Order: sequence, then C-alpha cells, then structure tokens
Amino acid sequence: MVEHAYQHLLAMLMSLEIAPGERIAIDAVARQLGISQTPIREALSQLEAEKLVTKLPNVGYRASAQMSREDVRDLYTLRQLIEPYAAARAAQAMTDESIAILEAVGRDMSSIADGDAHAYSRFAEADATLHRLIATGSGNRLIAETIERLHAHLHIFRALYHTNAPQEAAAEHRLIIDALVAHDPGAAEQAVRRHLECSQQRMDRVLAATDE
Repeated sequence: MVEHAYQHLLAMLMSLEIAPGERIAIDAVARQLGISQTPIREALSQLEAEKLVTKLPNVGYRASAQMSREDVRDLYTLRQLIEPYAAARAAQAMTDESIAILEAVGRDMSSIADGDAHAYSRFAEADATLHRLIATGSGNRLIAETIERLHAHLHIFRALYHTNAPQEAAAEHRLIIDALVAHDPGAAEQAVRRHLECSQQRMDRVLAATDE
C-alpha cells in the first residue's frame, strides 16, 4: 500500500494536480485510495527524502516550491557529471529487449510535432523511458536512483514552464539512441552531454523571458 500511495502521489506531483507549494491533504488522499493514512504518511516521507515534498511543523506536508534559476543550474551541473558516464556504461550493456524499447521510443519522439496539444505528455513519457533505460543500464544503483530523482524535478519544472521542444529534443535523442543501439560508449557519452547542454540552454531562455 505504501508503494501504491507513493506512485499515486508522485503522479499527482508530476502532473501538477498538486501544484508546487500546495498543501497535501493526507485525509483526502487516503479517501481517494480507500486506505488508511499510515501508508500515505510513509509515502510522503519517501517523497520528502527525494525533496519533492516538504514537511512543515504544525502545517503538514506541502509540495516543494518550484525550482529557482540556481536550482536549475545546479541540477544540470549534477546531470552533466553523471548522465554521460551512465550513457557510456549503458551502451556497453544494451540487450536486444532494451534496443527494441529504444527504437520504439525513437519512433514515438519523431512522430510528435510542435504545437500538438498532447505533445508534452507524450514526449515526456518517451523521454522518461529513454532516461530510465540509461539509468538502469549504467549498472550502478545509486546513479540510477539519482537520475530518477533528478528527472522527476525536471519534469515538474518543464510542465510549469512548457520548456519542451519536441522536434529539437527528438533530434538530440535520436543521436543518443543511435549510439546506444550501436553499443558505442564514446558516442553515447558525447550525445548525452550535447543534449544536456541544449536542454539547459532552452531552460535558460525560458527563465530569462520570465525575468523580463
């Protein structure tokens, strides 16, 4: 029940059904799921450890505040340190099953056009699948867990500011996928590094625009 509650709350946070800074009503969530408040509290403790919610004295749990420009910069610095390495390791460990999933992700991303009302949610799902494959393919549990947490924070930020650029990012992801399928560690590392640089530039442009 704790895992069920965790996934439910995570989905609410990622979809902005619970907005940044919003109070989380434990009793309401318990009623939604038809379970007691205990597993809800345990799930919230897990989300607090991942910095997705915050517990305040005499208030309870709230969704974490939206990331600042400095938070985004720090997040990308950490991603640049670990994700290119993870991609290089994953390229060496790609199985036939993983390659089939990668090819499906590539087709999904290529079919998404800018301006499609459903483009963000579809692209985000494909993006999450790709980065999860890289994370688990690294063979390092701590790296995989870190990438998963970073991706959750980034997804929430993108949903708030609509920073996704499906056509641009699809081309960047295609290079990553090709390198992984070819079992080329050097190309995979470079493709991920370049994608992160471009992604951060897109974030910076959006943040700069909000300051104007």
